[in-house]
Amino acid sequence: MNFFHRIHALVLKELQSILGNPSSRALLLMPVLLQTLLFPFAATLDVTNASIAIYNRDSGVPATELVQRFAKSTAFTNVIPVTSQQQMTEEIETREALLAVSIPEDFSRDLAAGKGPQVQVLLDGRRSNSAQIAFGYLQGIVEGFTKDRMAATGQVQPSEVVSRYWFNENLVYRNFTLPNLVAVITTIGALVLTALSVAREREQGTFDQLLVSPLTPEMIMIGKAVPAMIVAFFQATIILCAAVFAYHVPFRGSLLLLYVGMFFYALSLVGVGLFISSLCSTQQQAFLGAFSFMMPAMMLSGFAAPVENMPHWLQIATWPNPVRHFVEIVKGVFLKDASVERVWSLILPLIIIGFGTMTLAAIMFRRKSA
Repeated sequence: MNFFHRIHALVLKELQSILGNPSSRALLLMPVLLQTLLFPFAATLDVTNASIAIYNRDSGVPATELVQRFAKSTAFTNVIPVTSQQQMTEEIETREALLAVSIPEDFSRDLAAGKGPQVQVLLDGRRSNSAQIAFGYLQGIVEGFTKDRMAATGQVQPSEVVSRYWFNENLVYRNFTLPNLVAVITTIGALVLTALSVAREREQGTFDQLLVSPLTPEMIMIGKAVPAMIVAFFQATIILCAAVFAYHVPFRGSLLLLYVGMFFYALSLVGVGLFISSLCSTQQQAFLGAFSFMMPAMMLSGFAAPVENMPHWLQIATWPNPVRHFVEIVKGVFLKDASVERVWSLILPLIIIGFGTMTLAAIMFRRKSA
């Protein structure tokens, strides 16, 4: 009982230092709200306001109808008519257009004869990802136009491949972004607060007082870890509620599984934060150490690019990265209704990472207190 009483007192002290003044509370809350409001709209791969240049050399009705379909598409809000091949190139070079389309003189004639009409498309390779997505939209428009024209003239239509997207039927990018944001916010809350906690005690001259108190190094670690985990859980819950109730991201899995995974993820991050904090003498050093860990961990987590696309040796190197495993947990529980077996297979590495980081942190704390 005395053990828990001492830890309880230390946790209350830590929470008071974190939440004791309005500026600290604002710094914990405002970034979460700002990222929740801005991230789903700013960090998106959806193409909705692209500019397209069209060089129509065919005066026939089918070519005009195709141009009208381009203009009516929500992906292309700015249609730039051009009158020469050179002007097409200039629109791409000056970044006025994301892509340019050239409709040949014999487009309508080839279509009436049952031939596959040729359409030239130029893409801006400097914006390769957006250009490829916009090109996919353009292909869909051309294929739909060709299919409708062939049906109207009674021509035999070629076989058609019908695609169905699982887990994100309408390819809404915020359904991918917001679950990942739960992992990002939890990382910031658990890692940075823990990394700064011991360094702050050293700067204020109170760390030596903790060491000469009845608290053991393990008690100090627990007292520093619990408040950071509470703050991380609170911040992640805000993102979770906003994703489900404000942005209507489907939540298909078990909330209990998500929070169990979040607990072990926060525990592994707290171990990393305590280890960084035990090596640093100032808050500036601790912040730089946390930032140095956080950026590579995010890049190698599958948040920006799938882990499967990385070289095999790098995929193996990402295994000790806790962010990688939790990103899979969040997306799996959110969108796929991941099974208990699948989530447990991702939680197990977090337990191993947490045990390893906490052990290293405990060793460093004992050395500092010796």
